[in-house]
Amino acid sequence: MPTTLRLPLAAHLPSLEPRWRALVQRFLASAEGQALQAFLAQRQAAGARIYPPQPLRALALTPLATVRAVILGQDPYHGAGQAHGLAFSVPPGVRPPPSLRNIFAELARDLRCPPPESGDLVPWARQGVLLLNAVFTVEEGRPGAHARRGWEALSESILAQLAADAQPKVFLLWGAFAQAQQAHIARRGGGRHLILSASHPSPLSARRGPAPFLGCAHFSRANAFLAAHGRGTIDWCGSAGTEPAGA
Repeated sequence: MPTTLRLPLAAHLPSLEPRWRALVQRFLASAEGQALQAFLAQRQAAGARIYPPQPLRALALTPLATVRAVILGQDPYHGAGQAHGLAFSVPPGVRPPPSLRNIFAELARDLRCPPPESGDLVPWARQGVLLLNAVFTVEEGRPGAHARRGWEALSESILAQLAADAQPKVFLLWGAFAQAQQAHIARRGGGRHLILSASHPSPLSARRGPAPFLGCAHFSRANAFLAAHGRGTIDWCGSAGTEPAGA
């Protein structure tokens, strides 16, 4: 498997179910999508190492009809071997970064989840947790290198479609960047979704008010909402690198 981005982006479309594929195709044909593809090709030609190799993996693992919760990140990890297309997640065998370690700390406090063996959150994705980054690619050692290059138009379209969908969902917005989408989600959702906001799980902000991440109880609150709306609960403790039962 390649370790850096494979172009063209259209080569990743066959992995998507029809509704996500149609949405991404519209984006790639748009002015923003065309500009993004030209930028990525130029940076790759200049020798930039672009991660992750499969930028649309979150969509491939979590079809639109299965989405029960959305966790919105900013952009992928910028270290070699860290990013694999899912917000906050790292592949098996990679040490969880500080933000992910705080997510696991809150899981232990909130749901008494045992320490996970892996930072791989694929089990969440397979249960309907869309681990969406607002920006889908990054360059090695350059966090935010691909911000404002067009990816945001795609992620906002994804959020708009999810918010407009009739099935109740939980949106977990951690940090100011994610919370900037709160009003748009609320407006399109018409009150049928639960929006949970807290500070970012980064060690720099996880305890910062007015809504600290550590102690937020977002995982149990999400499950309570989903159960009350007949959508079942998520096995949040199933993040230890093994597939949850029934996945």
